[in-house]
Amino acid sequence: MKNRFKRKLKKGIVYLILLFIALFLFRLVYGYTTTPNDSNQNTTFFQEVSSSRVNYASKKYKISTNANVAQGVVSVDQKYEKIATINTKSSEFEKEHKLLNEAIKSKDAIIQFEQNSGNKGNRRLQLLIGVQPERFDELYVSLSKIGKVESKEITKKDKTNEYKQLNAKKESLLKIRTSLIELKTKGGKIEEYINLENRILSIEEELQGLGVQLGNYDEENEFCTIKFSLIEGVENKISLMHRIKVALDWTVSTYFQLIMILFFITGFIYLILLIMDKLNLFNSIIKKLDS
Repeated sequence: MKNRFKRKLKKGIVYLILLFIALFLFRLVYGYTTTPNDSNQNTTFFQEVSSSRVNYASKKYKISTNANVAQGVVSVDQKYEKIATINTKSSEFEKEHKLLNEAIKSKDAIIQFEQNSGNKGNRRLQLLIGVQPERFDELYVSLSKIGKVESKEITKKDKTNEYKQLNAKKESLLKIRTSLIELKTKGGKIEEYINLENRILSIEEELQGLGVQLGNYDEENEFCTIKFSLIEGVENKISLMHRIKVALDWTVSTYFQLIMILFFITGFIYLILLIMDKLNLFNSIIKKLDS
């Protein structure tokens, strides 16, 4: 009996040691697979400027509603928004900045927003670049070669329905304005005439706002967007000893939390079983099963 208890105790200790080692290795490997970045600061800048400037592009193509009937071909004019985001880092800030300007100029792109911040050694450049749709991929590839790319992505959103809704709203307001102008030719009280003029003025203001929004969809204003950030600085290399220390600290903390949770769960179950035994619930259950 005593030897059996020792074997179970040794087995339990081995399991606890293996759990500690597993947690330590997990945290150590996790530290190598993740690296800190400055994406949050970049996101803040791009959110601020994106609300005041948008770029849209068009794509014309034909779809067939019936493959056997030529008349079934329908022409579609798609409006879309295409945005690329590139975050880079480099210790040769001025050299990369020069390459960046050359790449933008070579593709006839335009810088729509620019923000420079920080002192030498810790500078940050953030750009919102508008580029013609047919040159978007070329510029994206060129900019991806500048510095050390820490993250990049491309997002494309269809805006055709929004464009149609804006046009429909414009047509509706034009009809209302025409009707109100016709009402001005008819007689009426001065107060009614003033209310009519105010209503026409309000519609004119709405039409001007719609004109600005629809102007973003005009063919001469068609661009795709590239959000580019260049951060000055060398890559921080974390030593093995530091990684081991961080992993060990996390493992000890997590390990004892798991042990405490397991201890309380075990104690709670033991308490429930003890109460059931005192109340002879086990005997009652056995009797019911036998009957």
